[in-house]
Amino acid sequence: MSERYPTGSGAEIADLGFARLDLERAARTGDPEVVFGRGKTPAQIVAALRALHEAHPEGAVLATRLDDEAIARCHAELPDADVDEVGRTAVLGKPLPPQGRVAVVGAGTADLPVVRECVTTVGVFGAEADMILDVGVAGLHRLLAQRERIDTADAIVAVAGMEAALPSVIGGLTGAPLIAVPTSVGYGWHLDGLTAWLATLNSCAPGVLTVNVDNGFGAGVAAARIARRAR
Repeated sequence: MSERYPTGSGAEIADLGFARLDLERAARTGDPEVVFGRGKTPAQIVAALRALHEAHPEGAVLATRLDDEAIARCHAELPDADVDEVGRTAVLGKPLPPQGRVAVVGAGTADLPVVRECVTTVGVFGAEADMILDVGVAGLHRLLAQRERIDTADAIVAVAGMEAALPSVIGGLTGAPLIAVPTSVGYGWHLDGLTAWLATLNSCAPGVLTVNVDNGFGAGVAAARIARRAR
């Protein structure tokens, strides 16, 4: 059971005991608070999602980075939630009609968990996600076949591990806002994604912005906000 009360600054809080949820975040930023699942118990995740949904019944609320136990608990206790076992997310409520389109481009199948986290985030944060999979530069013809589809998006998220060349290549093919997500995928000593992160950070293509390793959520938020203001 949560207790709602105003803070000294006038913002409303839902006090769950283990967390104090910011119920005014949507009014300030356009987006409700998101539940970061790592480090929380399955019961805490479910309780936080319920409280946020109660405060924002007109749209969707999101939980990310769910482990197997939390996913099972969401399935059991939140039957109306959309749970993605690959992207490790749960969405409670129906997203608002999308504004703008984000192309979420994945280099390889191994990058899919990060891609799916990003796709879900884009939808919850108010834009349409167009998922384009397995177009890494090892088969450049696959990427070029999707060039027009990617170029006409309002924003692009490029997700890649290994040497993470995909964002740089896309950056040379389009002028749309482009966010790179390096992933912790690779052979040998790839340093848990550090190799990919340094590659995207040092891209020779102008206009490539980079988020942290495996941060599909952060890229999805930024891309959705760009896309929904573009229309």
